[in-house]
Amino acid sequence: MPEQPASPETRPHLLLACHECDLVSVITIRQDGEWHQCPRCHHALLRPAQNDQLTPALAFTALILLLLSLAFPYIAFEKSGLERAMTVTDAANELATYHHPLLSVIVIATIIVIPAFYLLSVCWIHLGLAARQPLPGSLTLARWLPRLQPWMMADVFAIAALVSLVKIIAMAHVQLLEAFWTFTGYALLLLITVTRMNTISLWQRLLGTLLQPLGTQPGRTAQAQGLIGCAWCGQLQPLGKHHCLRCSSPLHERHPFTLQRVWALLITSVLACFPAHLYPIMVTSSLGQSEPSTIIGGVMLFIDHGDWPIALVIFTASVLVPFGKIFAIGWLCIAASRRNHSFDMASQMRLYRFTEWIGRWSMIDVFVVAIIVGLFQLGNILTIEPGLGGLAFSAVVIFTMLAALQFDPRLIWDQLQSPAPSSRQPEATS
Repeated sequence: MPEQPASPETRPHLLLACHECDLVSVITIRQDGEWHQCPRCHHALLRPAQNDQLTPALAFTALILLLLSLAFPYIAFEKSGLERAMTVTDAANELATYHHPLLSVIVIATIIVIPAFYLLSVCWIHLGLAARQPLPGSLTLARWLPRLQPWMMADVFAIAALVSLVKIIAMAHVQLLEAFWTFTGYALLLLITVTRMNTISLWQRLLGTLLQPLGTQPGRTAQAQGLIGCAWCGQLQPLGKHHCLRCSSPLHERHPFTLQRVWALLITSVLACFPAHLYPIMVTSSLGQSEPSTIIGGVMLFIDHGDWPIALVIFTASVLVPFGKIFAIGWLCIAASRRNHSFDMASQMRLYRFTEWIGRWSMIDVFVVAIIVGLFQLGNILTIEPGLGGLAFSAVVIFTMLAALQFDPRLIWDQLQSPAPSSRQPEATS
């Protein structure tokens, strides 16, 4: 299919296929910083970010705060004349000490390694953009940035620390140290940096304006016009390509065996739910006596102490969210496999986006265990060890997240009749 470049001077519009519903819409290039949304499913398509200097500044500041968080103690407590302070890395080190290296890797990767790599990548890419010459590896890093976003959980760890404090305060005198505040600032700046990033805008700055296939009709799906839109850089191109002609990312008209893979991941997560709730998530040993605690047991303990808000947070994150997410994704798979259904599309898309967003917050319980295990190591007086339930529950969270990420929402919209060509060209809303 013939293509021609479109520059802001000669063509002030872009044609983009929505990654979630496949509708091609027109976007007018403006420099107001507002998100442009798909007119059909309201998915955020593009946010112009010319000469964006704030994003790399936020990323660099977050990196500094992360280094400070690793250099200073995080939380300290005193009990019966004994004192102990823990660092952020102690939360992972103690898990490895008690024969849970995989859980240790999950904790350290999600709160430090992956976020640090993401922030360094943002700084590296923008450094090349500022010099008007992409640095080596910038294109590869740009491909990885959106794939890393779901697995960065520094903000979840920060909330887990607050939940831990409620339980720790009942056991000992607690003091928040320097790293607690720097880590909180790091988590906040990381979250802001992620919300400011848009891959299509980034690729436009790296490779220039998108090529626009001639004859493309807004208001129709890309598939109906024999086209496919790259989910990462936004380039429209003919069907049959296996890699994007612009950014070289893999292309899928519809992800192969999507529903089968999602069902397999859901079944695996259901199986992991049994050991996650039957085995203890941590074991408290004091003066020779051991007391195992399951997820539900921890919720009941908070209720017995009168901490209803914390009990509600733990119950929601550890029970309602995982099971609700399994049912929600299963329902979406059923909806995507039924033809000519009458389900409310807007409600389905809200359900899909909510399940994709909320899944990571179930890691709160795992992080609470990591913090408490890292802090309470007082020999025979008081020692808290991680249980097998924590690793199984991590598996539940990871498999449900993978299921949500594997699900292709375009399958839902494919069941509708393709909209007829229209002379009116719908423009993406802001």
